[in-house]
Amino acid sequence: MMSRADRTVLSEWWWTVDRALLAALFGLMIIGIILSLAASPAVTARIGIDDPFHFVNRQLLFLVPAVCVLLATSFLTPRALRRTAIGVFALFFVLLLATLVFGPEVKGARRWLTVAGITVQPSEFIKPAFVILAAWLFAESSKRPEMPAQSLAMLLLASVLVPLVMQPDFGQSLLICLVWGALFFLAGLRWIWMVGLAGAGVGAGVIAYLSVSHVQKRISRFINPDSGDTYQIEAALNSFRNGGWFGTGPGEGTVKRMLPDGHTDFVFAVAGEEFGIILNLIILALFAFIILRSLRRAMDESDPFARFAITGLTLLFGLQASINMAVNVHIAPAKGMTLPFISYGGSSLISLAFGMGMLIALSRKRPGAAALAALSEPRRKVEPQGTPTATPTAGPQPVPAAS
Repeated sequence: MMSRADRTVLSEWWWTVDRALLAALFGLMIIGIILSLAASPAVTARIGIDDPFHFVNRQLLFLVPAVCVLLATSFLTPRALRRTAIGVFALFFVLLLATLVFGPEVKGARRWLTVAGITVQPSEFIKPAFVILAAWLFAESSKRPEMPAQSLAMLLLASVLVPLVMQPDFGQSLLICLVWGALFFLAGLRWIWMVGLAGAGVGAGVIAYLSVSHVQKRISRFINPDSGDTYQIEAALNSFRNGGWFGTGPGEGTVKRMLPDGHTDFVFAVAGEEFGIILNLIILALFAFIILRSLRRAMDESDPFARFAITGLTLLFGLQASINMAVNVHIAPAKGMTLPFISYGGSSLISLAFGMGMLIALSRKRPGAAALAALSEPRRKVEPQGTPTATPTAGPQPVPAAS
């Protein structure tokens, strides 16, 4: 058992980390393994893979480095986090550009690269590093107004959006824009900027709708289901109806066999069919707990960088989860976005672990200046009661004059 008096790195981490937040994240990972067991056999049978637990084994394989990344990152200091984010952003920005040239085209988009036999989606790793760098720039703009930090933050956003739109990946672009806009708002932008940014976002959405066919089809199917194929959405909704409150039981689901992406984008629907709405509500409660606890920690933070970074990482995590669940229950247009720590996917799992590891590192309890001074001050020797303590003097004492 670790004591508070220990001064080891591990002991210090244990007594300063948010253990409830860490437990909630591990809870999501465990649920992800269970739902992978439920969804994997149906998917492998449909696509012709002999091993029914192929995706379960790969999920466990990716989960090991993900846990290591999460824990290792949670030990870092804010300065080390900024340096790490710069390195990660630079590496995966180069890979993001490489996807436009060397990436295979899948469903009309180039988003993946194969590196040493492993398929990597660079945009997943760009997101958490982008949030840290944007938070750093906005924090500097609030501390040093003479710096062109907000202009650099706009340049950072543009540098990421251009290759994402060229892939194209409008879902990730929207997610990054929402988080960046929230950080810009927290940094104290004027209302005219907010109106301008909102107008630019609406204009970009209209242009995407008019110029990109698959975006137009998805939005049209959402508004008017009779205008196109809504097979996956209808199957997802039938999964919830078939499961009811308590589900059909593990392995007893039937609608999941018709879900092409039951192990990734529509794993929330598989949870509803086999384990019922009860499990859906538990998943929703875990996400709500993580989001609200992290935002509360951001509110209590005095350092602008930590406050912006915690808020940005929380929004990135929460918006991705919200979009996935909203698509599953048909209150948002279909978008290929994973459910954090639950959906199958190596790049998504490890990048989310990196982002939440940084959030845990920033939300650790750090002693204030007074506490640090008290810890660094040497302890004084306590004299027993009743024993006079002689005051040390320098040099000979003056002799009192005779009366």
